[in-house]
Amino acid sequence: MTAILFDPFAMGFMRRALAGCFALSIAAPPLGVFLVLRRMSLTSDVLQHGILPGIALGAAAAGLSLWAMGLGGFVAGLAVTLLAGWLTRATGGREDSQLAGVYLIALALGVAIISAQRGMDLTHLLFGSVLAVDDAALLLMAGVASAAVLGLAVIWRPLVLESFDPGFMQAVGGRGGVYHLAFLALVVLCVVGGFTALGTLMSVGLMMLPAVAARHWAAELPGQVRAAVALALVASYGGLVLSFHTDIPAGPAIVLTAGGLWLASLAAGPRESLARSWLHRPHYVG
Repeated sequence: MTAILFDPFAMGFMRRALAGCFALSIAAPPLGVFLVLRRMSLTSDVLQHGILPGIALGAAAAGLSLWAMGLGGFVAGLAVTLLAGWLTRATGGREDSQLAGVYLIALALGVAIISAQRGMDLTHLLFGSVLAVDDAALLLMAGVASAAVLGLAVIWRPLVLESFDPGFMQAVGGRGGVYHLAFLALVVLCVVGGFTALGTLMSVGLMMLPAVAARHWAAELPGQVRAAVALALVASYGGLVLSFHTDIPAGPAIVLTAGGLWLASLAAGPRESLARSWLHRPHYVG
């Protein structure tokens, strides 16, 4: 058992992947908790698809430069979010339908651009690879995580107020729209930061699954944030071990591990779990 758990990290690329995923595990889950609180969980899925054409264009323009692909992905993610919001306001339609239309076009466009580039590994770009986490990738992941943590600390108080009582924020003249946009920018930043190890289609899993599971461990927001981070750290470690021993991409392995933790929390967590519901169900004696 010791060999299974620790031997993979005798290799440098595995240690770099672990360090990068740990950095993202600290930064991304708190944003996921706010997405759940604001009933925007599926917005993260839109953003992870929306960054793909930007990453593809960055690779087409500058080769497999992480910084070029990261910048392209960040710009594309923001563009998808802003375009969907503008279409919603301009047409009076539902925001979810506008997001669905925009992200499906963005996903297809990204796949088309990648497919046209020879020498670009579509599988690794979509699902991640621990072999791709070199020093430059680790620097990108750590830099993104640091910026996200600092950014969330700056907007924490107004974001909490705007999440729980947007009407009061508007009544007192608070700039709720500005904080909302800043929050979405941080989400896009974390999604972009995780694409090297986790892939563009899997990077949201480390953000959302621990956040969803955290509600089964704590009632208050700070407790949910701490629980989400702890679960993400465990999922990162366990997922990388699973990836090493089963030879499946890192992104699916980490997301499957996080999904297992969510299912365990749903089944037997101390709050709002199936076990708690069954134990507190009234039993009638005939």
